[in-house]
Amino acid sequence: MSADYPYQATPFTDVKLTDPFWAKRIETNRTVTIPIAFKHCEDTDRMFCFDLAAGKVEGEFKGDFPFNDSDVYKVIEGASFSMSVHPDPELDAYVDSLIERIGDAQEEDGYLYTARTCNAEHLRSHWMGDNRYDNLWMSHELYNVGHLFEASYAHYLATGKTSLLEIAKKCADRADEDFGWGKIERSPGHQVPEMGLVKLYRITGEKRYLDLAKFFLDVRGHEEGGGKYDEYNQSHLPVVDQDEATGHSVRAGYMYAGMADVAAIDGDENYIRAIKTLWDNVTDHKMYITGGIGQTASHEGFMANDKLPNMSAYCETCASIANVYWNHRLFLFEGDGKYIDVLERSLYNAMLSGISMEGDTFFYPNPLASHGQHARSEWFGCACCPSNVCRFMASIPGYVYAQRDSELYVNLFVEGQAEMSVQDTKVKLTQTTNYPWDGTISVTVEPEQAQEMTLCLRIPGWAREEVLPGDQYRFAETNSEPITASVNGEAVACDGTGVEKGYLKITRTWQAGDTVELNLPMPVRRVLCNDRVKDNLGTVALQRGPLVYCIEFADNPGGVMNLLLTDDVTLTAVDAPDLLGGVTVIQGNVSTMVSDDNKSLRVVETDHAFTAIPYYAWSHRGPGSMLVWLPRDIETVAVPPSPTIAFKSTKSCSSNGWGRQLFSLSDQLVPQASNKQWQPFFSFRLRETTAEWVQYDFEKTETISTSSIYWFLNSPDGNCSLPASWRLLYRVDGEWKEVSGASEYEVAADKFCSVTFDAVQTDAMRLEVQLQPDQVAGLHEWSVE
Repeated sequence: MSADYPYQATPFTDVKLTDPFWAKRIETNRTVTIPIAFKHCEDTDRMFCFDLAAGKVEGEFKGDFPFNDSDVYKVIEGASFSMSVHPDPELDAYVDSLIERIGDAQEEDGYLYTARTCNAEHLRSHWMGDNRYDNLWMSHELYNVGHLFEASYAHYLATGKTSLLEIAKKCADRADEDFGWGKIERSPGHQVPEMGLVKLYRITGEKRYLDLAKFFLDVRGHEEGGGKYDEYNQSHLPVVDQDEATGHSVRAGYMYAGMADVAAIDGDENYIRAIKTLWDNVTDHKMYITGGIGQTASHEGFMANDKLPNMSAYCETCASIANVYWNHRLFLFEGDGKYIDVLERSLYNAMLSGISMEGDTFFYPNPLASHGQHARSEWFGCACCPSNVCRFMASIPGYVYAQRDSELYVNLFVEGQAEMSVQDTKVKLTQTTNYPWDGTISVTVEPEQAQEMTLCLRIPGWAREEVLPGDQYRFAETNSEPITASVNGEAVACDGTGVEKGYLKITRTWQAGDTVELNLPMPVRRVLCNDRVKDNLGTVALQRGPLVYCIEFADNPGGVMNLLLTDDVTLTAVDAPDLLGGVTVIQGNVSTMVSDDNKSLRVVETDHAFTAIPYYAWSHRGPGSMLVWLPRDIETVAVPPSPTIAFKSTKSCSSNGWGRQLFSLSDQLVPQASNKQWQPFFSFRLRETTAEWVQYDFEKTETISTSSIYWFLNSPDGNCSLPASWRLLYRVDGEWKEVSGASEYEVAADKFCSVTFDAVQTDAMRLEVQLQPDQVAGLHEWSVE
C-alpha cells in the first residue's frame, strides 16, 4: 500500500493552534458542542434504538429517520479527534460504553441498521422497503455504516483501541459479501461509504475494501431496478462521464471526495479528470460567494448553471463541509493553491455560519438574505449538520499544513505550531498572526539541524486580485497595495515570477530561527457577480481578506433591504473588539429608499451610516433581516412595505404561535405559492387544542370591511396544512364579536383567500383558525382594509 496522494496533509495531531479565532472554536466544540450532541443523541432516543436492536429494552423504534444511527457515529468521530489532542478519561469511558451498545445491536452476520433490526414499520414505505437493501437510494443503510467506518478510523488512531474498528470491519465484510459485480449491483444511494472504505483499507491493508469503494462508484449509471437512481443521487451517468454537478449537494460532494480517495491509490486518471471537470462547473457556475453549494431546498442540492437565488439559497452546512473535503483532496493531488482558496472561502463563511459562536445552536441552510425567518436551532429531527460539525471542527488543524518531500506548505494562516520531518530532520514551524483580521503572517522555521528545503506560503487568490477561481466573481476595483515578504528582514519577490500555483516558494538551507514575514494587504473590497447570474444584477458584495460581509438588522435599525450602496461611497474597516466576540466591521455612508403612501414614489434619505459584519456572525442577536448582496443602483433596491393598517399594527397570537415570525403577517411579500418555505411565514405549533388565533391591534380605530389571507403549507412532507376553517372577529367595548354579512371564508392554496363583510369600526381584528386534526396551519400574509 505505497500509492497515495502526492501531497500529504500534516496530521492534525501534529498541529497545535493557539490563535483566538480557531483555537477558541475548537475548544468550544470540545467542551460544548460534542457534549450537547451526545446528550441530544440520548434524549432523542438515538441510543435507545441501539439498545432496542440489541434486545436490552422493550418498545418501538423511535425517530422519523432511518439515518439517526449516523449521528451517533459522527459525534463519536468528533470525540475521537478531540481526544487525540486533548485526552479525556471520562469522555473515553463514555465513548467505550457507546461502542459496547453499538456492538450489541449488530446482527450476527455483521449487518447493522437499527431501523430494520427494530422493525420500524412507520419507515418502511418511504424509506427502507420490506427487505434488506430494497430501497437503497433512500434507506441510508450503507450511508450509516459509511459514517461508522469513518468513526472507527478516527477512534482507532486516537486511542489505539480496536473495539469500534472490529464492528466496522464486520459491517464492511457483510457489505463486501453482498455487493459487487455479479452480486447486488447497486450503489449506496447516499455517498460516504466510499471515503470510509478507503480509510478502512488504509488501516487494514485489505484491498477488498478499496475494491468495494470503487465498485460503489463504478456501478453508478449502470443500475437497474431497486429504487430511484437518477441525478438526485448522481447515478444518472457513470461517474467518469459526469461533467455537471447535479442533485443532492452533500451526496455529490462526498462522492467527489470518495472518487479522489480511490484515484489517489489506484491512479485512475478518468476519476481525476471527472472531478476536476465537475470542480470547474461548480466554481464557474454553482458556488455562492460564501463558498456555499446547493442552491435549492427542493432537493437540498444543485440547480441549473448560474441560478444563485439568495433568499432561498440552501447552502447546507453539511455541503460546505463536503466542499472542504473535496477541495482539500484536489489540493493533495496537485498542490495548487486554488483549491485551498475555495476551501478557505467555505471554511470561514458558509461552514462557520452553520454553528453559533457559543457552540450550542446550528443552521441547516445558510442563505445569503433573510427577512428574519431564519434562526439557529438547538437540534434538528434530521440532525446531520450538528453531528457533522462536531467531527469537522475537531479536525480543522489538519487542513493548515501539508508536505511533499522537502516542500513544506502553509495552506491556512492560523497562529500555532506544527511538527514535520524532512529527510529524517525534524522541523518545527511556528506561525504568528492575527488572521483573518490582519494579513501579517510570521513563520519561524526551526529544523533540528540546518536543512535545505522549500517553504511554500499560499498567496490567496483574494490577495492576487482573484475573488475565487473562475469568472463567477470579480473585484469592482484594483487594489494597488503590494504583497510583500521577507526572510530575516531581506525582501523576497512576491510577483508572478516568485509565485507558483498560488504559493510563494522559498528554497534555501534553513537554520533554526529563520523567520519569514508575509504581508497580505486587507483593504475592503467590493465584489461584483457575473451578469449571467440574474439574481445579483445591480448589486455588490463586500469582502475583506477571506471574509464575506453582510448587513444585519441589529446594526442598521432603519432596515437593510432598502439600502443603496453606490460605488463612490468610501468604506472603512473598523475594529470592534466588544462586538460578536471581537470582529472587524465595515462602515460607510449609504442611502435609504422609502415609498410613499401610493407605493410608487421612491424617496431617498442620503448619507447615513451603515455597518457590515462578517457573514459567519449573523443571527447572533435575535431574528431579523440580513443581506449579503447590496443594491448599488436605484433600480435594484427593494421598496419597503408601505405603512398599511396591518403593517403599523401590533401583532400577537395564541400561546401556541411561533411568535418570532409574526412580522411576516404584514410584510407584503407575496409568495409565488403556498409551499414557499424560504419566504417568511407564521405558523402554529402542534398541540391538543385545534383552535388558534392571530391578532392585529391598530394604532387607532379603523373602519374595516375586507380581509385577505395567503395560507402557508408544507404538506405532504410536513404537518402544516390548510386549516379546516377560519373566521374573523373584531373588538368592540373590550369584547370580541364575529363580523356579520361575511362572504365565503375560502380555504385554498396558492392564492389570496378574501372575504368581505359589513364594515366595522374597531381598534383590533382577530383571525381565528380551526386546525385539521394532527395538523397545524400557517400564514404567509394577512391584510385588512
